[in-house]
Amino acid sequence: MFPLHKIFAAVAAILSIPLFSGVSYGANPIDPTGTYFADPEPHVWADGVLYLYCSHDVSPTGWCSEDYHVLSTRDMIHWKDNGIAYRVPGGMLYANDCAYSHGRYYLYYSVPNGDCYVVTSAHPTGPFADPVQIAGISGIDTSVFIDDNGQAYIYWGQFDKVRCAKLLPSMSAIDPAGVMQPLSVAQDSFHEGSAVIKRAGIYYYVFADTSRHSHTPTCLGYATGPTPMGPFTYRGVIIDSYGCDPQVWNNHGRIAEMNGKWYVFYHRSSHGGKFLRQICVEPIEFNQDGSISEVEMTSQGAESPLPAHSKIPASAACLLSGTIHSEDCVEGGYDLGMISSGDYAAYKYVDFGKGVKSFKARVACAATGGLIEVRLDGPLGKPIARMPVSSTGGWQNWVTVSASVKAVQGVHAVYVRILDTDGVDTYNDVLGNKLNIQWFQFE
Repeated sequence: MFPLHKIFAAVAAILSIPLFSGVSYGANPIDPTGTYFADPEPHVWADGVLYLYCSHDVSPTGWCSEDYHVLSTRDMIHWKDNGIAYRVPGGMLYANDCAYSHGRYYLYYSVPNGDCYVVTSAHPTGPFADPVQIAGISGIDTSVFIDDNGQAYIYWGQFDKVRCAKLLPSMSAIDPAGVMQPLSVAQDSFHEGSAVIKRAGIYYYVFADTSRHSHTPTCLGYATGPTPMGPFTYRGVIIDSYGCDPQVWNNHGRIAEMNGKWYVFYHRSSHGGKFLRQICVEPIEFNQDGSISEVEMTSQGAESPLPAHSKIPASAACLLSGTIHSEDCVEGGYDLGMISSGDYAAYKYVDFGKGVKSFKARVACAATGGLIEVRLDGPLGKPIARMPVSSTGGWQNWVTVSASVKAVQGVHAVYVRILDTDGVDTYNDVLGNKLNIQWFQFE
């Protein structure tokens, strides 16, 4: 397929809207095209802006990198990459979090050997400077919560080595006498990625949860308690990123309120690997007992359903089944490739309005091709379009093909499924790439 790490000058052909440097728009994932951010920690500061403190993936073979970026938004639709907030040349910076106290912003982070540091800035997006190592802490994924009375707490560690403690007023040292273990693997399916918030007098502890998929940490689970240090009671899963990529491994995120609505921020893997993760967001709702209803991954994220008449990037799929995965595209942005017979990509949700008449897609193929099948509300749901694709002369030689569409109106989940050229309506899962898809559109 096409090599990774290309810089793309334009993605308007895919998104149907201009994409300016460092800015992305709305639907999942929210990362500007060509960038990969993970481990989102959202905070809304006094200026009313939501800031996402996140790690930065740059390699298809490893986590994170030597710098942090901060994304920001005022409306949950337009996202800005504010550039490098902090950098350690030649270093490796794992998940970070930020707190505000005494007129300064404190960025907490860890490195692979477990050392934890804090750097400060007068601005929420940095630059952060003057690292101070926090004595008495060893472990990754540092996170901070400041209670209503101004007392700060810090959380860190993996598995049963997860710990929490009070931060002293300096914000750079802990009270060593009060260090404790807030969660456990056995009772809470805790993996890593601590994040604590307070709502309606209840403390919510969000973390990477291993309760599903043979103890793979694809879920964000949560526990609740009466104090920032517990005792916490496991309550369930908020979101599960399993199915976003064939090789998905971990999840990390937090919940936050913005403009009167609550959201869960999480990341999804891309490019057929555990790495090159991208940030996504979904609205959430609280029940009367304080519990959070589990939500599904979507393509629309915090926006309305995707308009069927717009060009929908194939890589906007929220579920991928089989060997299919995203990859870099020579025409800009991403495409879906490595598609075996029976694979599908799901898009939740698409608004067909009062109806459409045709389906078209941007495709490429260096082999014998296959059949694109469009179904509604499930991989074997109502079929509305079928379109054969033959060789285009190369995996990045793109052409636009079209087919008629059966009657459809309203909002639906769209499943784009690839079959052999004979159109056998079964899950064959025959290995060998059939075709690549860059975008599709209904007219």
